[in-house]
Amino acid sequence: MDANGLMMPVECDVRVFEELDRVLGPHDRLVPRAVLDELDGLAGGRGAAGVAASVGADLARDRCRTIDHEAPDADDACVELAEERACDLVLTNDRPLRDRVLEIGVPVVGLRGTDTLAVTEP
Repeated sequence: MDANGLMMPVECDVRVFEELDRVLGPHDRLVPRAVLDELDGLAGGRGAAGVAASVGADLARDRCRTIDHEAPDADDACVELAEERACDLVLTNDRPLRDRVLEIGVPVVGLRGTDTLAVTEP
């Protein structure tokens, strides 16, 4: 799960975990440690982005398993874990990250329309 995916509940009014369950059925939810670090950093900011990051960090800690990695930043961590097949897909709305993940043959879950998620296959 990428940071912007975890921020969707506030930024896009999307019930991310309910949508993931609808689209994927039962699944293991992983969040790279760097994504939590990114959310924590953003949560210190003001405005809607700070609130969204704070909510995303809380959701990640409550509903996901944190996973360590070697990558220096959140996007690279998502790609690293996808390359290692530590995850079956990546949740993100970040177009450059989506393209990188699809390029290595891993599906991406992203926002479709205004409040639903869908899987994009490579």
